[in-house]
Amino acid sequence: MNSTNGGYRPIEYLAKNWAIIFILFLIIIFSFTGKGFFKLANFQNIVHLATAFLLLASAETFVIITGGIDLSVGFVMGLSSVLSAKVMQVMYEGGISDGTSVFLGSAAGLLVAFIPGLVNGILIARYKVPPFIATLGMWGISNGITLKMCKGFPISFLPPSLVELGNAYFIYILPHRAVSFFRKPPGILDTEIRELVRIFPTSLVFSLSVLFILWHILRNTKFGQHTYAIGGGKDAAIRSGINIKKHLIKIYVLSSFLAGLAGVFNIFQTGIGNFTPFSSMYELFAIAAVVIGGASLMGGKGSIIGSAVGVILLKLLENGLQISGIEPFYRFIAVGMILIVAVVIDQLFPDLF
Repeated sequence: MNSTNGGYRPIEYLAKNWAIIFILFLIIIFSFTGKGFFKLANFQNIVHLATAFLLLASAETFVIITGGIDLSVGFVMGLSSVLSAKVMQVMYEGGISDGTSVFLGSAAGLLVAFIPGLVNGILIARYKVPPFIATLGMWGISNGITLKMCKGFPISFLPPSLVELGNAYFIYILPHRAVSFFRKPPGILDTEIRELVRIFPTSLVFSLSVLFILWHILRNTKFGQHTYAIGGGKDAAIRSGINIKKHLIKIYVLSSFLAGLAGVFNIFQTGIGNFTPFSSMYELFAIAAVVIGGASLMGGKGSIIGSAVGVILLKLLENGLQISGIEPFYRFIAVGMILIVAVVIDQLFPDLF
């Protein structure tokens, strides 16, 4: 597949880097069509809104590398969000301090996320249930439990410190007047809010920290090596001494935990605990991001960095279409087309990634 000098032919170079090239293309196009697109505040907003999707895509990355798929991540995210918010609400209304309510509520949301992953892993690894069926079943169960808890309505009246933490920036600048760190300058007037420059959202630091840890696990640990080995061929993995059943259970637990983490963090960003609407199709976007990033649905290929690139591409597309005044349902058409292109490239150039 490579040229004789050890490099890529032009067509192969384009195929290998098509996602990054397409991101640059989108930035150029939307800079002309979308008023305010090419601004620091907008790019920071894209990163801020991408946090939950980065976690979901990371969850799918581990699963897809093993040759599986997890359709339940979106509704597990909603389950963790609603349960976490419910605990926070009850404790906060009962007079418990903000910090304690937030901590225990977050812990509850993260702990409950282990259960769907454990069930998925046992069904798939021990009882040979196809990943599509097992996680589709959990998709319905998680959504049903979530809707039962919240009665179909978002859970609000949560500790006010939530939104302050989830939407904070490291640096705030009021031109020619004040600079502050981690919080807005004291005494700022409502009329001055528009002038306030916000730099480096805390959600970016959170995202980069989690992505670095997952990148390290996948690239530099035995856990990551075993993940790739299982995706490359289960028979060969068994012969090399890998306990496939045990490892697959861990993979689906990790996937579910990351989905739960996305749900809890979403509370910090929005200030409410919300179920996952059917129309959101979080699973589709997470899977699409992973495939766009170079993973193969057949297993054995994929990376955290590639999946992050896929998320950035999709969020840029969504943001650019919105700013350009294009109707939102075109987003689904665009994502579907991009997903097809990614799969076709993987089939035509299977050895590039």
